[in-house]
Amino acid sequence: MRIACPHCGLRDVQEFVYLGDARPQRPDGLAATEAAMFEYVYLRDNPRGLLEELWYHGVGCRAWLVVRRDTLTHAIDYVGPARSRKAGGAA
Repeated sequence: MRIACPHCGLRDVQEFVYLGDARPQRPDGLAATEAAMFEYVYLRDNPRGLLEELWYHGVGCRAWLVVRRDTLTHAIDYVGPARSRKAGGAA
């Protein structure tokens, strides 16, 4: 699989580190319940189809990216900087 980094161009997936689903929002610090933290850290959906994921370009520009990928075919239809992403969707 190859990822089109917006800073470095088309690169092999071996240059990246996969973090996972980009949708979960971290609970609010000390106000978070134990159950909310458990859900945030350990419980993840594994949907079929399009999924926004966080990837880190560790061997290249060292940027965090949001990659929208089809989990069945691995086809990528969007790659963008994670810092420009708004909650609930890609930039």
